[in-house]
Amino acid sequence: MPVPVEYQRASDDFYRYLIDARDTAGLWSTHVTYTMTQGVFQTFRRRLSTEDAIAFANVLPICLKALFVTDWNTNEPQKPFETREEMTKEVKSLRREHNFSTETAIRDVATVLRRYVDEEAFDRVLAQLPDGAFDFWEV
Repeated sequence: MPVPVEYQRASDDFYRYLIDARDTAGLWSTHVTYTMTQGVFQTFRRRLSTEDAIAFANVLPICLKALFVTDWNTNEPQKPFETREEMTKEVKSLRREHNFSTETAIRDVATVLRRYVDEEAFDRVLAQLPDGAFDFWEV
């Protein structure tokens, strides 16, 4: 079997995502956008069981899937969904000295992420996750 196309184009697709997210958020760098995306992913992941997090990761493109699981402390206690403002503070706490995430970081990442996933599959998985998961990714 040949290498699936999504693996062959993974880096290009990931960089397209970063540029799109950078422009949507009004940021100046894909490096800053990377940190913002990772912060949003970690904030969301902390509110899921391991099983639910894997189900969510499975609907992401390859490189975003890898970013979602990067630096995962599976022993970290699961947190409840909170207000968007509280969760945005958590997004901004990742690499605090070098984090320039916007006040709308969660919405910005959600808006762009939906352009890079199969939205039907994405929403189907979100509907099976705990209360608050669907709202987290709502734009």
